[in-house]
Amino acid sequence: MFAIYKKELRSYFIGATGYVYTGIFLALSALLLCYTTLQAKTYKTSEYFTLMIFALVILLPLLTMRLFAEERKTRTEQLLLTAPLTITGMVLGKYFAAFTIFLGTILFSCINFFPLFAIGREELRAAYPGAKDLSRYPHIGPVAGQIFGSLIGLLLIGATFLAVGLFISALTESQLSAAVTTIATILVMVTSGLLTQITDSEGQYLINSYAVRFVLNWFSVLSRYSAFSYGYFDFAALVYYLSITAVFLFLTVRVYDKRRWA
Repeated sequence: MFAIYKKELRSYFIGATGYVYTGIFLALSALLLCYTTLQAKTYKTSEYFTLMIFALVILLPLLTMRLFAEERKTRTEQLLLTAPLTITGMVLGKYFAAFTIFLGTILFSCINFFPLFAIGREELRAAYPGAKDLSRYPHIGPVAGQIFGSLIGLLLIGATFLAVGLFISALTESQLSAAVTTIATILVMVTSGLLTQITDSEGQYLINSYAVRFVLNWFSVLSRYSAFSYGYFDFAALVYYLSITAVFLFLTVRVYDKRRWA
């Protein structure tokens, strides 16, 4: 697994994929944070993280579209299938390589929050001049717990999206098809819960069936994210995201396990 992991991690920066993804992600995260906080003159970051989830719908397929599709197109897939490694190790190696790039950009983008805390501290000092212990006074500035919780939720959602993209990439040899299908799939996963909240002019749900709304809410990744955005750790949501990730990784293993013996 580690050999596949190193190979895939290196391949991201041999070509342009790693640089394009990293550049777009960091630039977009900085612009969105400035737009939703500094320009709006607020320290609330919930809008920023919500927009970043929708940005991941477009960005993460850049990391997964080539993982298996390129192997099939260049006819190097048989080398992987006959190599002395397990199918599970091959799938996990590729998955963790993509997740490492994603995790690295998330951690690097945290630099964007430092100015918010610095500005908040200066405003607190200006509001209470001469105060030695600022912790005794009303809070001014971003809430660290909410930011940390939202980051955890963003990582879990991203991990789920990567597993979906990896599975779809294993089904085709076209990187474009893999990217488009992945975007469509995870867009449904994001927006399905929003459909249950749409009401008409009389306040009635457009989707009247409770069973349908329940299924859509269960399938939606946003419905379990709200607790993280308030700074609470939702263990049930953690299990949900990890379960969906594990299911799609298992399906990818089954695709190649069947292909090896076909």
